[in-house]
Amino acid sequence: MLCKIRQKIQEARPKNFLYKNIFMKQIPEKAKNELDKLLQGNKNFVNGTPTAKNMCLETLKKYAFHQEPYAVVLTCSDSRVVPEIIFDCGIGELFVVRVAGMTTGPNVVESVEYAVKKLQVPLLILLGHDDCGVMKYAKEHYPEPMREFSSILKCVYPVLDKKEDISCHNFFAQEHTRWVEDYLMKHSVITNEAVKNGDLYIAKCHFDHSTGLVELI
Repeated sequence: MLCKIRQKIQEARPKNFLYKNIFMKQIPEKAKNELDKLLQGNKNFVNGTPTAKNMCLETLKKYAFHQEPYAVVLTCSDSRVVPEIIFDCGIGELFVVRVAGMTTGPNVVESVEYAVKKLQVPLLILLGHDDCGVMKYAKEHYPEPMREFSSILKCVYPVLDKKEDISCHNFFAQEHTRWVEDYLMKHSVITNEAVKNGDLYIAKCHFDHSTGLVELI
């Protein structure tokens, strides 16, 4: 039922809804510019008009001994979720952290922190997606003891602990994205301070496989 409601809401929105989101006004200018760029890149991807040019050996040579990404993307390992393609980006533009189910843990937290502190990216994208296998697996087995994939499920079950009645995998994935933001703010001093100081903005997003659109949530 929730999936059908979500679909109707999406169909009722104008196609440029994402690019005129009212919350964009609250984003620090530098992060807003980068988010605008990524959303436009996603629009290019959806329209079949990619413009990324930094995808050749010459570009790689340019960044052979340094990197200057303008955003860090934390997302799932799913083979259908490829940030560089979805956002129409080239080599050196995104610092990407991929792990099954966009789950968290020390290595993930510190990977994000490295991008924030050492590379000074102004934007963190949390990118959930439709039809996530981890969300499906969790729904099917909750609240069974975590025998397999325990380190993954322990990052997903907390959402079900609060909202066990979630029936739509995609809505579940969006709730998990919000949980990941809370987790990072509570467990990463570097990330927390950067957000509070206005040096970092966290954009919670959801990727729709059927349309190719990235939606701000």
